[in-house]
Amino acid sequence: MTLQMDLPTADEYPTRKATEAALLYRKDPTVWGDKNSGPFSDEELRGYDRRGYAQIESLISGEEVQTYSEELERLGSDSELRKDERVVVEPTSDEVRSVFEAHKISPLFADLVNDPRLVERARQLLGSDVYVHQSRINYKPGFGGGSFYWHSDFETWHAEDGMPRMRAVSFSIALTENYTHNGALMIMPGSHRTFVSCVGETPDDYYKTSLKSQNIGTPDQKSLEYLADQHGIDVLTGPTGGAIVFDSNCMHGSGGNITPYPRSNIFIVFNSVENTCTKPFSANNPRPEFLAARDFTPVGR
Repeated sequence: MTLQMDLPTADEYPTRKATEAALLYRKDPTVWGDKNSGPFSDEELRGYDRRGYAQIESLISGEEVQTYSEELERLGSDSELRKDERVVVEPTSDEVRSVFEAHKISPLFADLVNDPRLVERARQLLGSDVYVHQSRINYKPGFGGGSFYWHSDFETWHAEDGMPRMRAVSFSIALTENYTHNGALMIMPGSHRTFVSCVGETPDDYYKTSLKSQNIGTPDQKSLEYLADQHGIDVLTGPTGGAIVFDSNCMHGSGGNITPYPRSNIFIVFNSVENTCTKPFSANNPRPEFLAARDFTPVGR
């Protein structure tokens, strides 16, 4: 099920269009479903609505962690796959940083994006059927895993992919222990209620550089200082097999990893079938399919 990209859609979250950054109020709900529509309890939904994220201590089993870790190792060491544009390496080394479209490369990850443990939670949060907007596996090896600067995923998905509203959710499933010191995910809880409109026009084919080091579409320091002062910063640690589920507009990032302990995760973005991408709002052309799916077929059915 594919949607044409020429449908007119109002730009509720303008970005990369002005000469100064701006803070805009969120116009969309954070939780679209209710306690009767999925696995999250009413208390968990209220916490997600307040913080913009939820942590699940054990989403997949230890045996599954081992299986997915072996698959991650296989993909990361595949010399033929490294020639593919879907594989991104660290800017300062030859280490693999990310492998995109994991659910189309690997049957194991294809099964995972249809797993009811994920899909039912995504449906509950988004209040509709969902499809995979993006999937990837992230490698943050010891002694060399690079940082991811503060950003809102929605800003990029809106500007460069044409995602109209904040009705998408990300799952980060830990394949290694998440410590405070090995580049754990950091989120400003409550920041999902504010959209940071960024400055700078989007160059053509910007994804080719932004996947390694992003400069355009990143928030200005004054906006970050304001959000941090208002909300603080949570460092999200946890065991293997656990998951962090977070809203598309959460301000988040992670530091580099100079410890001996790697940090790897499976990252899956579910978007509502009622929020499918149209033309980019602040780019001349949409990013490639492996970064922003144009197949909106619901998963898990």
